[in-house]
Parts: sequence; C-alpha cells; structure tokens
Amino acid sequence: MFECINPATGAIAHRLPEMTPDQVEAAVARAHAAQIAWRQTGLAERSRLLEAIADAFEADADRLAALATTEMGKTFASARAEVMKCAGGFRYYAKAGPAMLADVAVPMAAGTVYQRWLPMGVVLAVMPWNFPYWQVVRFLAPTIMAGNAGLLKHASLTQGCAAAIEERVRAAGAPDGLFQNLAIRAGGVAPLIADDRVAAVTLTGSEEAGAKVAAAAGAALKKVVLELGGSDPFIVMPSADLDAAVAAAVTGRLQNAGQSCICAKRIIVHADIYDAFAERYTAAMLAAKVGDPMDPANVIGPLSSAEQRDTVLDQLARFQAAGARLAGGTVVDGPGAYLTPGVLTGVPADHPIAQEELFGPVAMLFRVDSAAAAVALANDVPFGLGSSVWTRDAAEKDYFVDWLECGMTAINQVLASMNEAAFGGVKKSGHGRELGPWGMHEFMNLKTVMMA
Repeated sequence: MFECINPATGAIAHRLPEMTPDQVEAAVARAHAAQIAWRQTGLAERSRLLEAIADAFEADADRLAALATTEMGKTFASARAEVMKCAGGFRYYAKAGPAMLADVAVPMAAGTVYQRWLPMGVVLAVMPWNFPYWQVVRFLAPTIMAGNAGLLKHASLTQGCAAAIEERVRAAGAPDGLFQNLAIRAGGVAPLIADDRVAAVTLTGSEEAGAKVAAAAGAALKKVVLELGGSDPFIVMPSADLDAAVAAAVTGRLQNAGQSCICAKRIIVHADIYDAFAERYTAAMLAAKVGDPMDPANVIGPLSSAEQRDTVLDQLARFQAAGARLAGGTVVDGPGAYLTPGVLTGVPADHPIAQEELFGPVAMLFRVDSAAAAVALANDVPFGLGSSVWTRDAAEKDYFVDWLECGMTAINQVLASMNEAAFGGVKKSGHGRELGPWGMHEFMNLKTVMMA
C-alpha cells in the first residue's frame, strides 16, 4: 500500500494499493498488444488523441494541481502552471510531430536511398516526484506520436498523480493499454527492463537510480535515456543588469522549493559586483514567503517530505562544519516539512561537500575574479545539466557557451525546459535528450531504405 503524507501538514492524505505481480504481467501484455495495433494508426489519428489528452488535462486542471500540491507540496499556482504546460506539450507534438516523422531523402549518385522513422515498441518510464505531471508528459507525448506505448513507474510519493495521468489519457479515448501506470516499488523495475516486451527505458532521478537502471538496461542490451541530478551554475558578470540578475537568481533557486534538477544552485559572481549582488540577493532570498502552498501569497511551500527536509538539513550542517556560513535555511515551527530559503557563503570549493547537489531552497554563493575562473568553478563538479549566464558582453557569451560543460546554457534568463528545444545533460547528469524531435527520435528505429 502506498501512503501519501501531505508534507504541508504531516497528516496522511490517502492510501493507494500496490499492484500484484499478476496485475503487472497483465499490464505489460496489454501494453505490448496495444503498441502493435497503435503503430499501424495514421499520424492524424495520433495527433487527434494528443489534442484530446490536452483537452482532458485542461478541463481538470484545478483537481490535478490540488493533487500534486497535496502529494509533494508545491504551491497550487505552480502545480496548475505545470498542468497547463503539460497540455501545451501534448499539443506541441500533435502539431509538430507528423513533420518529425517524415521520410528523409539521402542524396546519392545512383539509386534511391531514404530513411524512415519507425516505432521501437513499449517504453518504460521511471519518473520522480518533483514535477509529477511534466516529467511524465515529456516522455508520454512523443511516445504516443511515435507509435510506441508507455508504461510508467512513478515515485512512491506521487502515486495519486500517476493514477490521475492514466485516468486522463483513458478519458481522452486512448486505446486500452497504450499508457498505463504501474503502481510498484523500485524493486520491480529491473525485471521489467529485462522483459522482452519492453523495448527501452527512460529515467529521471538520482545518480544512484540512474546507475541501477543503466546497468539493467545494459545487461538487456536496451536503449536508455537518463536525466539525472544537477548543480547548475548561475554566473553573473560585471556587465549584467544587476537588478534583473538578482531577481532571476532568486526565481531560479526557489522554483519548486529548490527541488528541481535545473535550479540555479551555485551562484557564481564576479568580484567587481559581488558585494552589491550578495547584499541584494541574500535579502531577497530571506524575504521570500514560506507557508501554506494553497495560499497564493506564498512563494514556496514545504519540501516534498520530512525525509527530504532532513536530508537538506544534514547537508547544511556538513557545509557549516566545512567552514561555510549560513543565512536562513531554518526549520519552520509547527507541522509540515517547511524550510526557509537560505544562502551559503564561504563554501570551500575544493571540499567534497561542494560536489553534492543541494535539493532544497538554499543557494551557494561564490566570488570569482574572471570569466575563466567562473568557468573553472562551474565545471568543477560531477554534474553537467544546465547553466545560466548573465552578461551583456558578446565575447563573454560565446566563451561561456563554448566552455561550460553542460547540456544547456541560458543567456540572461532563467533556464527552463521548452517543447521545441532538446533537454538533457552530460557527465553524471545523464545522457540522451528529451523534447523536440530529439526526444521522440531517441526511442525510434531509424531505418535506411535502399532502392535500385
């Protein structure tokens, strides 16, 4: 039985049953049969289904948002925005997807050669709790458009959200078995990857989970896409608009209570503007309102669980033991897994603690004396997911784009995922890409056809 504890109150919100092995077997069989039928449908039919799912999400946006808030604590406003972003994701692939699947001619001196994108089969997705709808839709929308079928193993915290996604897909008229939530624990993932009826796997989560899934996929010789952790740098140079950079750094760190892989976790500021930036940034972080996630006046709600809050508190204690100074970052009295925003300064960059991802509303603030020093510090972690750079110098922009070791760089804006652009990282942040045509093509067979 999955037990949902509302992180805002500490009370049990609801319980949901786990699937039995026989139920899992039946679900996999349905997915396999559904995919064989679905791959034979026309692209127009696939687009119609995606549009209908988008309609179903929009029609139920308030209920879906409230469910996410109850299960993992994000503010209702951000949860509703996430639901609407999901609807946009379905509509994007409904409209742009058919062109992504068109045959591609290969110029040849003699004969005719072209390449065709064909579906791969059933795709298993292992997804986290921090964006309980959007993380799923990033895999699901292109999966449906591609002619594949999807199975979801969602986080234990957000089983209600997982069930609601399947319910919305069914309500939109999806064929039986095309998408199913598997209410199982992590131990059930490896046998699914080994199953011949599962063609590939995608995971968003921790390094540890990614390593286990990658090992299982490797043993089965199956394609895997991994989007893992991040400790994204947010670099501010002297030419930047300081007010805009401060505001963006706060937003970038506090989105989803700091529980996002692409949060601006390490704020790296040039010495010429460090003092002014640090004063404004620290004041703005400490002023951010924390409280009931259903109250629109609050910027952040609780962390996803008491366990997650305690993990962050343990990290903060180790930062301080290593010599760092902490402003804010304190537990809020009363029920709920609340933690106030905070700023760490004086973090020893060469200490092992500085290599860790801090998954909560606390930022590390660093001083550097050049663009080269900023790049060296930014790259000196095992992660390489995203980055944000603030400068109005054209040469600096190109320098950071070329030399930051990450999958994404935002210039003078907060990094965010978008339907049209590839999303993913390098190093221990994973491999493969989501979104755009790249996300759909990851789980397709590019067949070369040669005709005399």
